[in-house]
Amino acid sequence: MSSVKKAVFPVAGLGTRMLPATKVLPKEMLPVVDKPILQYALEEAKAAGIEEFVFVTGRGKSILEDHFDRAYELFDTLERKQKTEALAELESWLPTAGTVVYTRQQQPLGLGHAVWCARHLIGNEPFVVSLVDDLILGDVPCTGELIQAHEQTGGNVVATMEVPLEHTSRYGILDPGKVEGRLVEAKAMVEKPEPEAAPSRYAVIGRYVLLPEIFDHLERQERGAGGEIQLTDAMARMLGAHPFHGYVFSGERHDCGDKLGYLEAIVAAASRRADLKAGLGDVLRRYV
Repeated sequence: MSSVKKAVFPVAGLGTRMLPATKVLPKEMLPVVDKPILQYALEEAKAAGIEEFVFVTGRGKSILEDHFDRAYELFDTLERKQKTEALAELESWLPTAGTVVYTRQQQPLGLGHAVWCARHLIGNEPFVVSLVDDLILGDVPCTGELIQAHEQTGGNVVATMEVPLEHTSRYGILDPGKVEGRLVEAKAMVEKPEPEAAPSRYAVIGRYVLLPEIFDHLERQERGAGGEIQLTDAMARMLGAHPFHGYVFSGERHDCGDKLGYLEAIVAAASRRADLKAGLGDVLRRYV
């Protein structure tokens, strides 16, 4: 059994890169085929053995809470109309009572601050942080791979992937030590280096397994880039004090905070569906 049972989903952001769609609808609720982005992240965590789901929300995000609640009118209508397949599908992914909790990030002070807002709900145990903009599709849940790596190393583990050298300035980049298969020892992290200064092409992606000691560093409320409390700054302070690794996950990552990345995510998700794959090819051929 996994020792990591809790996951934090920071979902208080405004989603400005996806305006005007996100003017009213939270970016986490944008649909990828027939499920919101956020549901993919929750299902990934659930498949990895996570049992408690902590959403750090903000103003205008109550629709997230409604999505993971029972819609009595809808469920009753489906039951009366004997829409058993649709009803079973809804029931299959709804979290059980008491496993989803919400807390507010009352000021937009950065990702590190959002994670810090969940400190009392996490307590003194390792936990997952899942950034839902990164939709990761694969046969094995990325979160599960990171948890296994954490149990092997006993330390912090971040999802990583190799990116083209010319793209290093878009990501946090690991300065690697020993590499064993998919496991990459992290000697340091460099935030958005120019290609000529990048220590590697190992980019940090939005899935983390973190030790609870990170809250000690976030508690300082120190401001970093952009005047915000940065999670990467707190993680960097843990280097050397605790084992720290990147794990090259096996799935495909899609950036749903970017318009082209979001479109690609829809195509990729649809292509994995037996009921849509053939028709999707016909549609794409008409436009591409």
